[in-house]
Amino acid sequence: MARVAGKVALVTGGASGIGAACAELFAAEGAAVLLTDLDEAMGRDVVARIGKAGGRAHFHRHDVCDEAGWPAVVAEAEKRFGRLDIAVANAGIGIMAPIETMTLADWRRQQAINLDGVFLTVRSAIPALRRAGGGSIVMMSSIAGLRAAPGLAGYSATKGGVRLFSKSVALEHAHDNIRCNSVHPGIIATPIWGKIPTGAEGNRRNAPIDPRERAAAVVPLVRVGEARDVAEVVLFLCTDAASYVTAQEFVVDGGMTASMRRAPVQT
Repeated sequence: MARVAGKVALVTGGASGIGAACAELFAAEGAAVLLTDLDEAMGRDVVARIGKAGGRAHFHRHDVCDEAGWPAVVAEAEKRFGRLDIAVANAGIGIMAPIETMTLADWRRQQAINLDGVFLTVRSAIPALRRAGGGSIVMMSSIAGLRAAPGLAGYSATKGGVRLFSKSVALEHAHDNIRCNSVHPGIIATPIWGKIPTGAEGNRRNAPIDPRERAAAVVPLVRVGEARDVAEVVLFLCTDAASYVTAQEFVVDGGMTASMRRAPVQT
């Protein structure tokens, strides 16, 4: 089954984790994929895996905060694959720190990547999506964008912003046949858990967080989510089966947001 056959997808932060899972699933389901990231080695590895499996993909090194570089990203998609039908604004970071001691630099870094980067992705993709006759935009938020997350105030602020930004995009561009939805993962086993800086200065002071251990404590399904679990929801939102779905939020958390149990906060 090729659920997105003939479509072209752009995935930011596509070198690992959820972004890589989205890129590989899109390609397996018939789409051509342009994935961007700062990690060129891992990005090219994803492209190689896609090619080995018989799919089409290309890697373009790009920082989502680099406004000047965005025209080249969209031009690459259209030149290489002929059009753009799907934009997945996935690139993001998280920094764990109490509000009282969080640095302005850490606050601004999260805002820049998690909000500015999403804005630039969407603004850059809209003209190409319109030229293709419409399409789907998916913004990667988090359950931290739906409810408070102690120790992750800056991250939560950005992900809550993504949630409402996605609804505004959906309303502004419904007449262009451009749909926009947000996806809100819970505890997903991706490399980000080993990269979350902690402490007021952004320097890790404790061991990397084990997502499987945390999921066992707070997720009703009693297992950690996998990147593929999120990618399947993203894929659905980009298929014709979701043609009447826009301005919505999709939670992929194993029931976590319905539960009163919470994992201890590490700071």
